[in-house]
Amino acid sequence: MSELAARPGWDRRQLARYVQNYGVYAAVVVLLAYNALFTRNFVDMGNMRTQLVQVAPVIIVALGMALVIGTEGVDLSVGSVMALAAAVIPLYLGFGLWPAIIMSLLIGLAAGLVNGTLVAVVGLQPIVATLALLVAGRGIALVIAGGQLKQVHNADLIALGTNDVAGLPVVVWIAAVLALLTGLLVRRTTYGRQLVAIGGNRAAAGLAGLPVRRVLIVTYVLCGVLAGLAGVLATARLRASDPSAIGNLMELSAITAVVVGGTPLSGGKVRVLGTVAGALVMQLVRATLIKHDLPDSTAQMVQAVIILVAVYVARERRTR
Repeated sequence: MSELAARPGWDRRQLARYVQNYGVYAAVVVLLAYNALFTRNFVDMGNMRTQLVQVAPVIIVALGMALVIGTEGVDLSVGSVMALAAAVIPLYLGFGLWPAIIMSLLIGLAAGLVNGTLVAVVGLQPIVATLALLVAGRGIALVIAGGQLKQVHNADLIALGTNDVAGLPVVVWIAAVLALLTGLLVRRTTYGRQLVAIGGNRAAAGLAGLPVRRVLIVTYVLCGVLAGLAGVLATARLRASDPSAIGNLMELSAITAVVVGGTPLSGGKVRVLGTVAGALVMQLVRATLIKHDLPDSTAQMVQAVIILVAVYVARERRTR
């Protein structure tokens, strides 16, 4: 590290850039290598499958969160939207799997529409607008569910959470496809370019004639729909609708994955692959510590340190 720092033209800003761009991928490799060597049965297929199944919903929600943060916003309601989707889906399973899933996704769409309208049209700060639904959403979900856990017996829905395709769980395939589509959306579409421009400088984007309000609303809608889908998949995996638990603290997990993955909280950039890697890092850190008989509280403290380091690195790059 000292040799790198001594190179002509090398400064802390360049170091921060390299760490921010590639550090998360190096962390994934290091964690996997460490566990392969020192953690008993970590590379066992059953354990690896469990890790992927657990991280898949985080990745799905984090993809939507990355889009929102790319606009210099944040969505604190994603966990409550998951709970709403989980509460709604048992009510419509009698009409078939797809009508039930569509209704759950519509709940996510409606939540995103409310958030987007409050931010883009009313002009509320994103943290304030989405905090309202964070508080109210889970309460509404509990009312819908009657305050009780409801078992789910629909075989097709359960298959989404438990079945494999080509050796990988269905939920993992869904997360991978959504990550690919999100990457294409950001990099290859007019919407993606407009999103990045708005996040970089909303006032300048408006003066340039970009549809700021429309892009913001669409972004929050996409985040809500992805959160709704994650709620459906969580219900399928648990074989039960439990609005009091599903999505609990998911907003923090999603924001962490995005920040650790290198997307700046100041907006103007969306790192989709980095977000996926960020979610994997946090999952691997937690799993590593737990498998070495350290309490979950220790894992949470280590994750907090990782978040602080990621935010500091992003700050170094932005201010120098």
